[in-house]
Order: sequence, then C-alpha cells, then structure tokens
Amino acid sequence: MDLHSGESAYFSGHPSWRGSFAYHAWGIIAAIVIGVVAYLIEGVGLGVVVAAVIAAGVILFSFVRRIATTYTITDERLIIERGILAKHMQQTRIDRVQNVNTNQSVLERILRVGVVDFDTAGSSANEADFQFVGVANPGEIVTVVDRAQRSAQQRERAGGVGGL
Repeated sequence: MDLHSGESAYFSGHPSWRGSFAYHAWGIIAAIVIGVVAYLIEGVGLGVVVAAVIAAGVILFSFVRRIATTYTITDERLIIERGILAKHMQQTRIDRVQNVNTNQSVLERILRVGVVDFDTAGSSANEADFQFVGVANPGEIVTVVDRAQRSAQQRERAGGVGGL
C-alpha cells in the first residue's frame, strides 16, 4: 500500500482471527457430520481422514482469507484491500465519511470483534458496502477514524492540500 506524499497512516491491520470463530465452528461441525457419514459407509479410517481434511481446509481457507484482507486508515483515505493473486481495492476519502457505525452480535461482543460500517457522502444503496468486517475492538477503529478526520481538517485549515 503506497501512501501519498504527506499522508499519514493511523491504522493498518487484518480482520481478527476471533472474527472467524462462527465460521470455524460451523466448519468443524460439518467436518464431524461428514466424517460420521463416511465412517458409516466405509469405516473408521475414511471417516477420520475425511473429517480431518475438511477441518484443515476450513481453517486454512479462513486463515488465507484473513491474511489477504487489509484495512488501512490514513488522514486522507479509508482503504480495503483483498486478495493474494488477484487484488481488489476499495477506498474512499476520509472527508467523505459521514457516519461510522459498529455492529456486534452477542457472540462478537464476547469475542471483542465486530463490523465497522462507514456511510460516505454521495453513496447510494446500490453501491457496495464499505465495511471493516471482523475487526478486533471496533470502538477503537471508530476512535482512529475520528482522529484521522480531525487531522485532515486541521491540515486543510492550515492550507495543506489533502485528498486524492
């Protein structure tokens, strides 16, 4: 991720591994069920192998997806980058962010993860959501965005040129 001249990064990170807890739980349950079916059809050996392969696949897929997603907050932009081989980047200027909302289910509150949803000026219901999903301590992300917005406003008042 290349920053613009004079741009300062306030946060850069990946979704928390705790954000994938429900995905892991359902994946492990599916692995056990499919392993039991394989056991009933072919015996213990195949049942254990099938369950182990599915469980390992679920964990590996989740890890790669988490590492391949990066969230960045600067005093000019919010950026979401996804992908390893093929890349997708979504960004918006920090001065276009109007509302920052957090959402947490009961399980997410226990795990201290959640979703931070950004409403931007000029966005419509048809546009893709701009969300940091599965981030640790979403309240801290809101604080960092506020600090980045204040920094951008101060720089603009001082006569600096910001934005894209």
